Amino acid sequence: MPASSRLSLRRIYILPTRHGLLLAMLLLAMLLGSINYDNSLGYMLTFLLASMLLVSILHTYHNVAALEVGPGHALPVFAGQRARFDLRLGNERGPARYAIALGWSEAALQATDLPQGGTAHLGLSHPAPRRGVLWPGRLLLRSQHPLGLFRAWSWISLDLSCIVYPAPASDSAPPQRAANGQGDGADGGEGSSDFSGLRRFHPGDSPRRVAWKAVAQGRGLLAKQFSGQARATQWLEWDSLPQLGVEARLSQLCRWVLEADRAGRAYGLRLPGRELSPSHGKAQLRRCLRSLALHGLGAEQ
Repeated sequence: MPASSRLSLRRIYILPTRHGLLLAMLLLAMLLGSINYDNSLGYMLTFLLASMLLVSILHTYHNVAALEVGPGHALPVFAGQRARFDLRLGNERGPARYAIALGWSEAALQATDLPQGGTAHLGLSHPAPRRGVLWPGRLLLRSQHPLGLFRAWSWISLDLSCIVYPAPASDSAPPQRAANGQGDGADGGEGSSDFSGLRRFHPGDSPRRVAWKAVAQGRGLLAKQFSGQARATQWLEWDSLPQLGVEARLSQLCRWVLEADRAGRAYGLRLPGRELSPSHGKAQLRRCLRSLALHGLGAEQ
């Protein structure tokens, strides 16, 4: 599928709306009445309105012709949430465009105006019911400008996708913890011997770890982070949940990954046929969640 799409003549379809059909039937009745009574004013009014009806076809077509639609960035979401796709509408040719509607279906259209030679951005949401890669499908672009008598539309296929992580389990049973290398691995927590930096304060942290100097500087509520002998590597393992099914295991592992990241621990992930070495930080969080999302789906990880 193309990264962006420009609307050409062959891809635009035009049909009258309900109001356009009613006007056409009214014009036919007016024409028959004018012929029956040989009324010259009736002829004039009928042909004037008919010419406006025909000219509106050209205006409706030119309102969408040569528009360019391109995809933006789609952030990953968890299963059960709604994915948001940012789309760009470009109007490099012609005058300003009005009432350009874009969406996945007639019932979910969002409209915007485009200035001459400018662009507009739309954020469209789509349900993400299950983990994996979400492909939302074709986009519908539609306009009824200027009179609402005709509807011009086109179906657009773009390279749109979004990673959907497993929904975290609601109950968080503690994972089996393993020490590796440093420390005794008793609790996998943070040591208290050497100061290693600041992190966001989490509920349950000791008040003694609050960085009050940072609070006084207006940097928000931060907690001191220490490294020492008590710090251990934590492994989150697929085989530690033999009583659960595939999706339930992935949900529980997702919960453990989020909790380990929130606590600032170093952690690794073991899945059938795949192992992620221990680390910490946002990059490790993204790698682990992506591996859980794509596990067993045959997608590139």
